[in-house]
Parts: sequence; structure tokens; C-alpha cells
Amino acid sequence: EVQLVESGGGSVQTGGSLRLSCVTSEITFDECSIGWFRQAPGKEREGVSYVGTRDGSTWYGDSVKARFTISSDNAKSTVYLQMDSLNAEDTAVYYCAAACRGVDTVVIGGPEEYDYWGQGTQVTVSS
Repeated sequence: EVQLVESGGGSVQTGGSLRLSCVTSEITFDECSIGWFRQAPGKEREGVSYVGTRDGSTWYGDSVKARFTISSDNAKSTVYLQMDSLNAEDTAVYYCAAACRGVDTVVIGGPEEYDYWGQGTQVTVSS
């Protein structure tokens, strides 16, 4: 059974940092694009950052560029999202997702492009 398990969420003050982890199992990790999405109350789920685990290609949403960094550890089948300079607009549930249909580079698209999902981890930023 495919599993994606997120961790690292929590509460932080404006300007603080958090590091999210997504541990995956039962997928061919180096043939996937792994993405971080987020959903705030009353808003649609949006893409935050994605990584192609085979070639290391990445994509960032405009609102997180220069603040967030995505990375993958293929030996551990794990993807990380380092989040710096957090602000209130970053408050949301963060989800890890995987697209693994013979993927050899980052898949840039909406949630419909990703097949497997974790349960999410809450990130709350307060002033």
C-alpha cells in the first residue's frame, strides 16, 4: 500500500522557520514527482513546490519563491520542505503528494496531476 506521511508542522511566529518531511513507501521513488500542496480554510488547494526525484528539477509557487526550499533524499525516499520567513498567509494544512506514472522530471500542474496523497500537517503562523 502506498503511503505518504508528513511531519514537521506546528505553530511558529511570523518570520520563523519550519521543516516539513514527507516519508514515502511502496512507490518507485526515483520515478516520481513529489509535490507539496497547501489548503487554507475556505480556499482551494494550491501547489507550493514540487521536485522531480530523478533529475532534481524543482518548481516553486510565486508566493514562496526565495523563502521555501524543496529537496529529496532518494536513499530515504523522503522529501523535505524548508520554510523560512513564514508569514500569516502561509497558515494552512500542508499535503505531500506523488505523481509516479513513469515520471522522469518534475510534474508542474494542479492537484489533479498527483495520484497519491498524505493526510496533511498543520502549519500555523501567528504574529
